[in-house]
Amino acid sequence: MASQFAPPQDTAQLEDLVSRMVSQALEKERASKTKKIALIAANGTLDWAYPPLILAATAASLGWEAGIFFTFYGLNIIHKDKHSALQVAPIANPAMPMPMPVPNLMGSIPGMTPFASFMMKRKFAGAGVASIDDLLDIAVESGVKLFPCAMTMKVFGYKAEDFIEGSQDICGAAAFLSYASDADVTLAF
Repeated sequence: MASQFAPPQDTAQLEDLVSRMVSQALEKERASKTKKIALIAANGTLDWAYPPLILAATAASLGWEAGIFFTFYGLNIIHKDKHSALQVAPIANPAMPMPMPVPNLMGSIPGMTPFASFMMKRKFAGAGVASIDDLLDIAVESGVKLFPCAMTMKVFGYKAEDFIEGSQDICGAAAFLSYASDADVTLAF
């Protein structure tokens, strides 16, 4: 019975065969590896809460492992009492569309921050974008890891029970760096 495998006749054929087999093995390993995204949320305003939650929830829906490290004011995004009250300030926010020529002047008028926040929430809802509460529920349900920063918790006087159900244990910078060290994508907001 003849063998299906014919041994290479020279060094060039052997090198080509080894190169192809290694490439195939690496491609197979890459294809089977679960992708991972590690995000950092450091801003706790309404407009800065959306990007990490949307990206993490989307990644999880695509089968990726996803984790968000909440530090500084970003902790408000997963704080039980604060995540529903996130706001966006129109003052010093040059990208915010304002129907008047001097947005900073308008932004300094009392009540403009709650008004701008209301308008942004309404605009997002009108476009079919999930609320922050809904995005948090989706993230938790889809297995996104929500890491509260230990150092920031200490500075702000927060306790583990201050955060939404589904948050991970308190996480230090070194622990999150370990988590993120093999991520395919890392981003900060």
